[in-house]
Amino acid sequence: MALKVFDLQCDQGHLFEGWFSSHEDYDTQQARGLLTCPMCGSATITKRLSAPRLNVSHLRAPAAPSVDPAKAESAAPVPAGGAPVPAGSGSSPVASADAAAMAQLQAAVLQEIRKVIRNTENVGPRFAEEARRIHAGEADDRPIRGTATPDEQRALSEDGIDVMALPDFLDDDRLQ
Repeated sequence: MALKVFDLQCDQGHLFEGWFSSHEDYDTQQARGLLTCPMCGSATITKRLSAPRLNVSHLRAPAAPSVDPAKAESAAPVPAGGAPVPAGSGSSPVASADAAAMAQLQAAVLQEIRKVIRNTENVGPRFAEEARRIHAGEADDRPIRGTATPDEQRALSEDGIDVMALPDFLDDDRLQ
């Protein structure tokens, strides 16, 4: 089954992808209020304009055949890297490189998140309390993670205790 991949954005400006079985599937989920931002949970989602993602690997030309030096003058020049992608195909080498770079970046970010989860203790809703105890030297100094309200995060920051918020969907022991 082919999937439709749409670039989506919430009212807070977070950009993310949505994968749907069809355009109608997107419309139905949007109408029922089932779409939410994975970063902030906002249900105000809009579809952004995006370039179609097409598999054009079959358009690549095979390696250029060797040319007999005697016939070299009559041979047509072959651009470096083979034949160009035909105009109007909806893709370009730059777009392909950008997509590959984005996929690598996403994989690297997920790998780092897994590393953080593996190497921290989840103290759950006691995060602010435990962070203060560690800061005051009342508890062993160790990397922790958990949940804190925006007010608790602000108070920790004002007291010189550095914290970094992760979206809830990333703070999941199953990502290890």
